[in-house]
Amino acid sequence: MVFGLRQRRRRRWREQAFPPQWTEIIKRNVPYTRYLTVAEQTELHGHIQIFLHEKSFEGCGGLQITDEIRVTIAAQACVLLLNRETDYFPLMRTVLVYPSHYFASTSRRVAGGLVQQGVEARLGESWMRGPIVLSWDDVLRGAGDPHDGHNVVFHEFAHELDGESGAMEGAPRLPKATMYTAWARVLSAEYKDLLSDLERDHRQLIDSYGATSPAEFFAVVTEVFFEKPIQLQRHHPELYEQLHSFYQHDPASRFASGDEVGGIG
Repeated sequence: MVFGLRQRRRRRWREQAFPPQWTEIIKRNVPYTRYLTVAEQTELHGHIQIFLHEKSFEGCGGLQITDEIRVTIAAQACVLLLNRETDYFPLMRTVLVYPSHYFASTSRRVAGGLVQQGVEARLGESWMRGPIVLSWDDVLRGAGDPHDGHNVVFHEFAHELDGESGAMEGAPRLPKATMYTAWARVLSAEYKDLLSDLERDHRQLIDSYGATSPAEFFAVVTEVFFEKPIQLQRHHPELYEQLHSFYQHDPASRFASGDEVGGIG
């Protein structure tokens, strides 16, 4: 009964008229969406409506939450949901937004079993069954250039998708059980190759932060898949195909044509 009620509620939200001012925000702040077909843009608008009804936003560090902030973040997060079954990031309820990079306490083990305490600047973070934290300046910067391979919203919400499998370990819940063998083989090999290339100071398409852990590798390659898909397909074809199968999205074909497929408006 609860599931049926939720589905009816989502259908009602999805079918609501999409505010024209939200369309303008997306057109201005999220140029990636110009590569979506008209049908995908309609689907994206429906996802955004549901996302904004189900998730709360809180401003931190004096930031006042506006529709521009909510819609800009939701539009990017929902790009990851296109063309496939989704439950709208069910483990996450709240998005915390700082005006710019923020500082967080850290601790790490060092030689001798000691724990070193410190503080580091962050652009965003995602917690298992907790909030997503984002820097608004970096949200805008990441969205503003859809070809630079860096997008903090794609990164942090990829972590949320990863966590839907039960743990953030670089293996999201895949559509078919038969897909896990190839996923594990390809991503494990690519992760090891990244570690090896960094040890030898070889330049990599995939950012070195992806070497932090398999979870970070998945989040980083998600950024590259959506924003540098042609390069990823050329240099890491098996990795591209795994991400293509998971996201049900083929950005390389769109970027290769240079066409902005559907336009906005």
